[in-house]
Amino acid sequence: MKRIYFLVPGIETARTVVNDMLVARIPEKHIHILARRGTPLEELPEATMLQKSDFSPAVQRGLAMGGSVGILGGLIGLALSPGAAVIAGGILLASGLGGAGAGAWVGGMVGLTAGNTHLKAFEEAIEQGQMLVMLDVPRARVDEITERVRALHPQVQPHGADPDIPVFP
Repeated sequence: MKRIYFLVPGIETARTVVNDMLVARIPEKHIHILARRGTPLEELPEATMLQKSDFSPAVQRGLAMGGSVGILGGLIGLALSPGAAVIAGGILLASGLGGAGAGAWVGGMVGLTAGNTHLKAFEEAIEQGQMLVMLDVPRARVDEITERVRALHPQVQPHGADPDIPVFP
């Protein structure tokens, strides 16, 4: 999946873009609207904390770093315990999984408190009253959806796509 960004001038345009995306068979759970605080979105799908924060990238970084530290700790433990060589695989697996789990949890908690770094580029436009429409679409449909939005809504500004996003958020 890839996330595509579009800046729209107001709520009516956002509503028509969302309706057109539903017609294009993009599920509502893959459409996210970010607007200035206090803007009533009514039935539009508002971006959740997962889209507004750095949760997902932070979990991925924590998972990788925690797993690495866990395996390193397991190797050090094996080197210091002469009788542990018999169960070395189990020790490394347990320490790696434990470290990865702890790293993902800590990374997620830190990521929830940090704003999404990709959204910083849109802060000024959102504060001026524009709305950000984020669409999570299959990689193969990115060009098709971007062209559809351009053709149906010339006033909407496309702002590219993120690198691949994970499936779980």
